[in-house]
Amino acid sequence: MAIQPIDLQTIFSQLDKVGKTQADQKEGAAIQQSLQTLMDAQRLKERIQSVNETQDPDQGAEKVKDRQGKKNSGQGPSGKKEGAAEEGEAKTAEPEVVKDPNLGKNIDVSG
Repeated sequence: MAIQPIDLQTIFSQLDKVGKTQADQKEGAAIQQSLQTLMDAQRLKERIQSVNETQDPDQGAEKVKDRQGKKNSGQGPSGKKEGAAEEGEAKTAEPEVVKDPNLGKNIDVSG
């Protein structure tokens, strides 16, 4: 199929618009990348300059240790020692441990 003169005339008149569109697309990608880099740098700067709130010492491991200490003391809510019923429950609550006499004596050096 041959190109008609009217087609060439239309193509040449639109050629500058096509060139501008392609240049804008290439520049848009570069601008997008630089904008993203600036935003990342700004977030990093804000994170470095910000003051982080410390954790409350009443939370976390210390609070758990306090609870365990109160339970292990053997005192009830009235402040008196409770009898053997609580001690019996504590002994049954521990899992039974089975010990193997040969455990740790054999070494496999075959690989």
